[in-house]
Amino acid sequence: MLVNYVRTALALKLNELKFDKRAVTAIEYALIAALIAVVIIGAVTALGTGVKSTFNTVAAEL
Repeated sequence: MLVNYVRTALALKLNELKFDKRAVTAIEYALIAALIAVVIIGAVTALGTGVKSTFNTVAAEL
């Protein structure tokens, strides 16, 4: 009984969000933020390796 009520309430709420432009905009912003985060993580990983190598070279020369 309770499971059916929760399922129905959830379905109604999701149906409302489907037609709400604010929800669509929020999803778009979330996807853009996720893409930016992936790019930042990739850049930090790539640059981190290069910086570590440079510091190791400088440390070895000292």
